[in-house]
Amino acid sequence: MKYNSQKIEEKWQKYWEKNPYFYTKEPKQSRKKFYCLDMFPYPSGSGLHVGHWKNYVLSDLYARIKLLQGYNVLHPMGWDAFGLPAENYAIKTKTHPKKATEKNITLFKKQIKKIGAIYDWNKEINTTNPNYYKWTQWIFLQMFKKGLAYQAKMPINWCSSCKTGLANEEVVAGVCDRCGTPVTQKNIRQWILKITQYAEKLLDGLEKLDWPEKVKLMQKNWIGKSKGAIIKFKTRQGIELPAFTTRPDTIFGATFMVIAPDHEKVEKITSSRQKDVVQKYQEEVSQLTEIERTTDTKEKTGVFTGAYAINPINNEKIPIYISSYVLKSYGTGIVMCVPAHDQRDFEFAKKYNIDIRQVIKPANSTKEYFDEKGNQICAISEDGYLINSGQFDNLETKKGIQSITFFLEKQDLATFETNYKLRDWIFSRQRYWGEPIPLIHCKNCGIVPVPEQELPIVLPEVENYEPTGTGESPLANIEKWVNTTCPKCFGPAKRETNTMPQWAGSCWYFLRYPNPNLEDKPFTQEDMKYWLPVDLYIGGIEHAVLHLLYSRFYVKVLHELNYLPFDEPFTKLFNQGMVCMKSPQTGRVEKMSKSKGNIVVPDEIIKEFGVDALRMYELFMGPPELDVEWQMDGIKGVKNFLNRLWNFLTIPENILPKNQKSSTKSLKRFHRFLKDYQERIEAFKTNTAVSAIMEYLNDLNSEKLKLDHDILEQFLVALSIIIPHFSSELIEKLLNKKLQNLQWPKYNSNLAQVSEVEIAIQINGKLRGTIQVSKDSSQEDVEAESKKAVTKWLENKQITKTIFVKNRLINFVIK
Repeated sequence: MKYNSQKIEEKWQKYWEKNPYFYTKEPKQSRKKFYCLDMFPYPSGSGLHVGHWKNYVLSDLYARIKLLQGYNVLHPMGWDAFGLPAENYAIKTKTHPKKATEKNITLFKKQIKKIGAIYDWNKEINTTNPNYYKWTQWIFLQMFKKGLAYQAKMPINWCSSCKTGLANEEVVAGVCDRCGTPVTQKNIRQWILKITQYAEKLLDGLEKLDWPEKVKLMQKNWIGKSKGAIIKFKTRQGIELPAFTTRPDTIFGATFMVIAPDHEKVEKITSSRQKDVVQKYQEEVSQLTEIERTTDTKEKTGVFTGAYAINPINNEKIPIYISSYVLKSYGTGIVMCVPAHDQRDFEFAKKYNIDIRQVIKPANSTKEYFDEKGNQICAISEDGYLINSGQFDNLETKKGIQSITFFLEKQDLATFETNYKLRDWIFSRQRYWGEPIPLIHCKNCGIVPVPEQELPIVLPEVENYEPTGTGESPLANIEKWVNTTCPKCFGPAKRETNTMPQWAGSCWYFLRYPNPNLEDKPFTQEDMKYWLPVDLYIGGIEHAVLHLLYSRFYVKVLHELNYLPFDEPFTKLFNQGMVCMKSPQTGRVEKMSKSKGNIVVPDEIIKEFGVDALRMYELFMGPPELDVEWQMDGIKGVKNFLNRLWNFLTIPENILPKNQKSSTKSLKRFHRFLKDYQERIEAFKTNTAVSAIMEYLNDLNSEKLKLDHDILEQFLVALSIIIPHFSSELIEKLLNKKLQNLQWPKYNSNLAQVSEVEIAIQINGKLRGTIQVSKDSSQEDVEAESKKAVTKWLENKQITKTIFVKNRLINFVIK
């Protein structure tokens, strides 16, 4: 039998299309469930590349295991199609976003089906379908009614190319993460969600999640909880300047204060002499993004306000500056500056010749903080003991924080405080291609929610959908759509014209998959109790503080409103790495991108090597959580291996007659393979799981082991999660069975035990031989046997050192 991958894969994909045995069954509490989910794709015009496949093949592997184990598996697919990417693509190609999206989805779906994954296409969703975004709007209304949505005119990150506002998370290194245009600040009317009310719950919830520690840390840092105190400074004129600090113990070293340039108290405290220079600086800072203002690499700038504050701990007069590195939205927007112990303050003080006073002496520090002349060269950030701090001298740092705060609190000059870096979520966009926000503006009644029975508010069909750049959505120009009736007083009113951000639809899509065609509600309680939370969620780490944080926020809100019986959406998260390739434009190995000319299209690979070869190579390239480089030689090697595997399994001499059983040796080797293979997969070490298959085939050939029908069946079923077409064909041809009727194999732990191991013998680090010994043999026994095996290398030599690694190697260092 020749391995004709193209013919076999075409055959089985047609069969699965007609016989989707893997489709999700109705919920039954008696049946175990497994909800396996990919982060659904944005359907771009360029289609899939092999980097996308890494995600989909990985999730399919774990979904297939659970299906073979008898679980009721929900493994859906859908399209995250609203938002900036789709609209920008439409503008670029001069195609209406709706038509462009429909075309792209058709292309993506066709390509994804070629993977041979067990997606349930009956569960397909599309965030741009009115039957879906009806419920996206409904969720927003619940937040609005709960007081979590509010309107404000505020400076936001503005992309002049995309002509829309961006959330902080959408700005990377001062540029738009979609188009790379430098971001500026612009005052625009916005809708904002109070995600900050859930900061503590979002932090606490991380502890119970089986997520990568890196992602949890990223979310913790983004939320940015810090405990400290608000200390009341005052100007000489009595104007209060409350400053948040995490280090009250350093207050004796506060030699100046800095206020955010846009803080309302700047105008009140600025002297007439400094008014012009302060206003000029405020204008300059207003053009900077928060990222640009707070980056560590940016030189610190600022201007003196002409005012002074009184330090409440010692009544010392200290100058007040404004500077870009202090943000109005963090803490109180006012900072007590301790240059001896904060690097930003240190750099500022050095630049403006402000006094630097050490008040903490590090305990047992080896770091050099002073030059030969005794001048401080950097901030002392270590904990230690208080000095130059009056009655608090010699207190340890933590005790100093408590003691000084209590001392000031008694005088009504301080309060203990917990602060967060997390900001409320700017939720509106001044674009066309997004979910309309279901609110109505009435001159008499104010802002009124659209009655739920009138949802969805359908996005109107328009010819001109390009952003205006004025701060108004293109929807504002459609008078017929904008002008409406107030549902409260029935007078004339106008619809909200801003649309939701691209994250709105993806914040809850996992709740819709169990029943995507439900008409009277977004989801049922029965489905939520049975299917949710998601058991395994797979996607890129780039969504750590965007989609993943927003989704958790949505779920916590819906849980509080008693719509959900759980408060975390994803129990286990796995972040796959990217598939990279050398760019002919930059000469660097980079993430695959059409603009960089380093895309590998799976359609072309499939034609030459086959689907299963690509599936196996995606899993074999390296640890799945790491970025890997695409190598054509690698896929060629995998295809050659599949040819060798096919040849071995289809040579009659290698398979015993149906009524015969394998030898004990063959049986033990198989169960050792199965144990290694399954344990590696369970540990998400898919690359070494593929290695286990290759090692097993090598041993089958070298030791001339034969397989009985039982082992053959278990082997092919084990392989089916990686190479389903290959396995299905041989299960049918060699065993006259169907994969769908078989079960996931279990290894026999007794048979899988290793009684002997191979020990590598090295002389001065070079391999000189190997021996077989009993597993867990002592160094003494291994040493004796090894010396016999490498006698000629040890003649007339003195062994100066012996290195022994149990069950692996022994190394004799000689001279």
